[in-house]
Amino acid sequence: MQTNVANQKSTWSSRLRAMGPGILLASAAVGGSHLIASTQAGALYGWQLAIVILLVNVLKYPFFYFSTHYTLDTGKSLVEGYAEKSRVYIWIFLFLTVASSTISSGAVALITAVIVKTAIPALPLSVNMLAVGVMLATLLVLLLGHYRVLDGITKLIMISLTVATIAAAMIAASRGMQMVPDFVEPSPWNMASLAFIIALMGWMPAPLEATSINSMWVTAKQKLDPTNYKDAMFDFNIGYAVSTILALIFLALGALVQYGNGEAVEMVGGKYIGQLIDMYAATIGEWSRLLVAFIAFACMFGTTLTLLDGYGRVNAETVRLLSKSKQYSNCSVVFWTCWSAFSGLAVILWFNSALAEMLRFAMISAFLSAPVIAWLNYSLVRSTHRHAISVPMNLLAVAGLVYLIGFTVIFVLNMAGIWV
Repeated sequence: MQTNVANQKSTWSSRLRAMGPGILLASAAVGGSHLIASTQAGALYGWQLAIVILLVNVLKYPFFYFSTHYTLDTGKSLVEGYAEKSRVYIWIFLFLTVASSTISSGAVALITAVIVKTAIPALPLSVNMLAVGVMLATLLVLLLGHYRVLDGITKLIMISLTVATIAAAMIAASRGMQMVPDFVEPSPWNMASLAFIIALMGWMPAPLEATSINSMWVTAKQKLDPTNYKDAMFDFNIGYAVSTILALIFLALGALVQYGNGEAVEMVGGKYIGQLIDMYAATIGEWSRLLVAFIAFACMFGTTLTLLDGYGRVNAETVRLLSKSKQYSNCSVVFWTCWSAFSGLAVILWFNSALAEMLRFAMISAFLSAPVIAWLNYSLVRSTHRHAISVPMNLLAVAGLVYLIGFTVIFVLNMAGIWV
């Protein structure tokens, strides 16, 4: 009996030690896709899109799973695997990630600044100056602390974020739905809602290019504190499960307070978060304003941290492979992390009015590239043999590929005006 207890303690100790990359992935995911898209889904359609959120997380699961599996099995990053297939893939990949790192970093820092200004309107700083502060603070943490500090801060953010979000949802549930008596519930199951649903699915739980970032975090973790395959996969599964559950809880935040309350839902990210905070203050009480503002800030600040670090690592790795160097240097990671930060700030300060169009470009690029990245990830793990992919996982991956290709075709036909 004592031996069994000791073994169980040892198992949980090793699993807790392995925690890191999966939590970082969850933090990167719980940003715009959860805070904005999931909550808007609840505000617009109530609980109707819960099945869509759950389904897309299940169908994308294999391709995120493969990113951890492949790196643990081979000791290589996913980008190395892409390079071994063809250098064409990594040239295209570099173009996508450099563009995404600029646009996404600028967008998340700006939204974080909007949240701060909404929560503390008396601050004598403009939103743009607050965005500069957010970006520089994030950059300082990453450059001085590296992976260990990022890992520790992200765990703290995710624990407090999860507790606060569950508390807010439970408080809202105790007040009941806020639907006005004559409210007619809209249906999302029509072509007019297709653009919103595709946007919701495209970045849920995160764009598939994030699988390569997750692979880089697994590599960093293994260099600092090597863990066994089972424990590392446990970390991934916990992170992915937390991200999925939080997506549904954020849907509840919108459904419980905004759905059918008679007020039009703002669709612009920054304005929507301000509206959500105001709705909670009006429905639950002024004290809840800071609770919801904290949830929003934790979401977006955690995403800003993880995106800057992740894009810095993956861009450095891609350039290393293109230059045929043996390994990327810390200077290269610092350069690409600073690139994401300062080019993102340039977008905020000089191209703020075009940010919505840039985000749309990033979203479309991520959506169109998703089937290719999914196929690449799947083809890479089929050539690894240390830990074979199970039959159910193979079937789920095929189903995921069919889903991604199918919705990409529908999206292209809709953009072309052929299917409207």
